Amino acid sequence: MTALERQGANARKAAMVLMTADTAAKNRALSEIAGAITARIDEVLAANKADTDTAAENGMSKALLDRLTLTKERIEGIVDGVRQIIGLPDPVGEVLERTVRPNGMEIERRSVPLGVIGIIYEARPNVTVDAAVLCLKAGNAVILRGGKEAFNSNRAFVNIMRDALEATGLPRDCVALVEDTSRQSATELMQLSEYLDVLIPRGGAGLIKSVVENSKVPVIETGVGVCHVYVDSDADLEKAADIIFNAKCSRPSVCNAAETLLVADSVAKQFLPMAKAKLDTKNVEIRGCERTREILGDSVVPASEQDYRTEFGDYILAVKVISGVDEAIDFVNKYGTGHSEAIVTENKAAAERFLDGVDAAAVYANVSTRFTDGGEFGLGAEIGISTQKLHARGPMGLKQLTSCKYVIRGNGQIR
Repeated sequence: MTALERQGANARKAAMVLMTADTAAKNRALSEIAGAITARIDEVLAANKADTDTAAENGMSKALLDRLTLTKERIEGIVDGVRQIIGLPDPVGEVLERTVRPNGMEIERRSVPLGVIGIIYEARPNVTVDAAVLCLKAGNAVILRGGKEAFNSNRAFVNIMRDALEATGLPRDCVALVEDTSRQSATELMQLSEYLDVLIPRGGAGLIKSVVENSKVPVIETGVGVCHVYVDSDADLEKAADIIFNAKCSRPSVCNAAETLLVADSVAKQFLPMAKAKLDTKNVEIRGCERTREILGDSVVPASEQDYRTEFGDYILAVKVISGVDEAIDFVNKYGTGHSEAIVTENKAAAERFLDGVDAAAVYANVSTRFTDGGEFGLGAEIGISTQKLHARGPMGLKQLTSCKYVIRGNGQIR
């Protein structure tokens, strides 16, 4: 048995204990985790500094380095997220529906944990805690396989959480970290169908594509965000400029950041200089269509077809001038990844046409795409943004980490 198979077997045993743990027991464990992270914050910061120093030496981009970096304030935010989850309703055991058949047989559909969840993710140490505590509250054991860039940070967080679980009487193996960060361990995790019930990838397009194509374990596809903001002919242009600046620049490395700006031709000449003035404050590189370059000049890089399909994760924005809302819908459905899409308009009919016609997990009218987030949606921390349609779609909170089973009661009925 390999080391990963042993982790899988141990996680399966832990999951059998956790699936019957009551809400109070799970909340005690989460409370202990929150307190332990706070008490051992210096340990986490030291581990994270080792990661960020190495990443900087290896030339990691500023946007990705920002994702990797933990500060005292960010760790406090992670702890706040844990405490928010404590306050959320426990989804396990909820009776989803109940019927009584003509023969007197009572059929109840009840929510239950998924079991053992595997998560493969990149240089996002906050995911280590967010994912683990969500899985725990929903009654699932979890095996975490983070990127090598965040290994020290991830190990510090996992050690703290395992100690906290043991201190409250739950198995340490409810949370486990794959310490081998080679490609081989990721491949082996994808084959661990004997022990894993579901595998969730969080990261860039390459990681997600690899997991979807190679996993023998059922996959919930998450994350790739080629997100658009469309500025309509009836938009409030000041509002639109604020929204695209926020959607692109507040955190360009995250999956709900805007990658493409679409502008109705009738307002392009007025709006694009307004938008560029704001974007220039963050030195955003604009890659635009011919019409965009006519308006803004040679500082705009000519956009290629591939630019409109790319999740830049950086201070780069593709721009295209289009005819109106119907072309916007067609463009988004062709080039988007089903994540988050926004229209800015004061025309209610145009807004509703966009909201109805765009095929994505989250669609917005006059709101930044940056709100696609479990916390912002009131779900607490999230395990990812599902861009598929089976089982779960959009921010995956507690309810999305459960399945169901049928419980049937009778009095001797036979068929």
